Parts: sequence; structure tokens; C-alpha cells
Amino acid sequence: MSRALLSHILHRPPLLASRSGVRGGALPSRLRALRLNCSGAEAAAPADEAPAPPARKKRVVSGVQPTGMVHLGNYLGAIKNWVALQDLYETFFFIVDLHAITLPYDAPELSKATRSTAAIYLACGIDSSKASIFVQSHVRAHIELMWLLSSSTPIGWLNKMIQFKEKSRKAGNENVGVALLTYPVLMASDILLYQSDLVPVGEDQTQHLELTREISERVNNLYGGRKWKKLGGRGGSLFKVPEALIPPAGARVMSLTDGLSKMSKSAPSDLSRINLLDPKDVIVNKIKRCKTDSLPGLEFDNPERPECSNLLSVYQIITGKTKEEVVSECQDMNWGTFKATLTDALIDHLQPIQVRYEEIMSDPGYLDTVLLDGAGKASEIADATLNNVYQAMGFLRR
Repeated sequence: MSRALLSHILHRPPLLASRSGVRGGALPSRLRALRLNCSGAEAAAPADEAPAPPARKKRVVSGVQPTGMVHLGNYLGAIKNWVALQDLYETFFFIVDLHAITLPYDAPELSKATRSTAAIYLACGIDSSKASIFVQSHVRAHIELMWLLSSSTPIGWLNKMIQFKEKSRKAGNENVGVALLTYPVLMASDILLYQSDLVPVGEDQTQHLELTREISERVNNLYGGRKWKKLGGRGGSLFKVPEALIPPAGARVMSLTDGLSKMSKSAPSDLSRINLLDPKDVIVNKIKRCKTDSLPGLEFDNPERPECSNLLSVYQIITGKTKEEVVSECQDMNWGTFKATLTDALIDHLQPIQVRYEEIMSDPGYLDTVLLDGAGKASEIADATLNNVYQAMGFLRR
């Protein structure tokens, strides 16, 4: 993948419904976004000007839950983009195991899935010499900061979160644990601990980042600035207010059985997704049986043909071809020919990842070292942030 050029754009995501802000009014803030553009090249400075000193790399944080199998949607929508980001930014990629317990889960499988997810990060190309890779629960500051942030987060803000409403409805309101309601505060802690500049999010996930931004602004107002300085701190803001980093268009992969639903670990049918570790025969079977339509030819962006557009998009991203190249190659294919072409492309792309994954899993000492080193680097930054918040909120110093 070529190095990406990031250009600033103004992005207005769906904001949270109006709520009581810090100063008594509704203060939904704008969410500025950077959109990843993999086709550009960085502008060079004029020849007669001295090169500017290297700027501090901006910091990016992101993670994936160790629930279920990591699938093609996780890979194309997140992990594959991280490989490019680690060359452009200071990056922290972690396995969000604390988020994995918000709904019923298999306790004996949690640690195995956590190690497997870490191995997949590495197998997909995340380089531990460039990025910090760690397990969320191995940095205790995540939980401590969550509790501190919870004291300043109005319950009404959490009640309006769309994902909470959807998941609680599916699980049955009486059976839902408190963690499902409060996990967005943990997500805010995950981001704010590292004074993150940018957070990769899908366009359907901006509500959570907007909540993080509003929590950070609220806490900065309540405890930062002169109030913090009077308590012996440096003053100013306790947290950076992070921006969204939107992945390339088409990176949102839809279900193989329903082109209008996102590919998901929680979908009941395994036929709805391609798991990164699926063997060849399983991939062949899933693509052969995936939902299509009866219309002639293949085309992108026809709202009447969501499955067609989704499968073409997957083929485009997997092969690294342009949209125009895919159209030229595939527009006159029938479904049988295209499914065989897509299957071959998927197998060719995933096989090296699967081979590398097996190598990593066969060397547990190496994986342990990567996670230990990553947690150590993360803890240095996280502990500094946490200590500042404790001080600003008036706690007795340890």
C-alpha cells in the first residue's frame, strides 16, 4: 500500500441528542475528521526554502474485541488500514478484552481469543517496532480513568446511545448488565488516556467518538485550567479532544447473506462472514453460497443491488485495484465467473496471513514479549495522564 496523504475536511457526524452541557446549554460539538486518501502524494517544500524541522507524529489509538473470530470486515475496515497508519503516526493498537464482557461470554475462551487476536494483528502486518500492541486489561489505568470520567458523565448521555438501545433490546432489558450502558465511558478512557490526536472510526461509529469528545471537554472545563494549577498542576487542558480518522470509502464490509447489514461476529450464521482463518474449502463454500441477484452484469453503487456492490468492493480492496479497473474487468461477468474470481483473490490474499499466524502462535514466548513491551510503553503515557487527573480532581497523592 502506498503512503497515505491525509487532508483535512469538515465532517458532520450524527451528533448525540441535545443534553445538558457543561455550561447549562446543549453543547453538541462538531466532529472534525481526517479522511484517509491512499491515492495522493505529499506536497514537497519549495526548493528555495529550508526544510521544516520534523513535526511530532500525531498519536492514533484503536482496538478490536477478542470475541468470535476476526473476520474480513474487521480486517478491511480496521486492521489493514492500521498497517499504513503505523508508518505515519505514533500508534497504539490494543485488544479490548474489557469490552468483551459487556454481554454474556465464554470465560475459558477469553484469554485464548485475546492471544489469537494479538497474533492476527502481527500476522496482518502490524510491526511491534513501529506500533505498541498490548492487551487493554494489562494497563490498569483504563479502568481507573473510566471511574473518574463516570463521575462527570450524565446518565442521560449514555441512555441516548444508539448501540445501547439496540443491544439491550436484543438481550432483553432486564438481563442487560450495567457494563453495556457504561462501556462508552470505558471507550472514552481508552482514547483519552493516550492524549490521542486521531481515532479511526467507521462512519457508523461517530456517535461514540462524539461522546468521548464531549466528556473530555466537560472534564477539561470542570477540573482543568486555573483550577488544576491552583492544586499544583501545570494548568491547561487535562485531555486532548480527539478527531475522527475516517477510513477509505468502501472499507465497510457487509454481510454475505444480507448486503444491507454489516459483516458481524455476532451474526448467528457463520455463512454471513469470511473469517481470516477460514480454510480454503470454507471460503469456497461461503462465496459460492453468498446472496446475489438475478440481474445481468455487475455494477457498483446501485441501491437495488447491495450484495453486488458489496462483493465488488471486497474484490477491489483485496486486489488493490481501482474502481474503474474492477468495473472494466467484471462488469460483463456472470455470477459464477465472478464468484470464482473473488474466491481466488481472497484465498491468495489470506493465505500468507494464515501462515504467519500459525508461526506466531507456535512461539508463545515471542507473543508474550510483544504484549509485555507494548503494555509497558502504553502504561508510561497512561499513568502520566491518570496522575494528572487524580491531581486535578483533588485526590491525595500516592
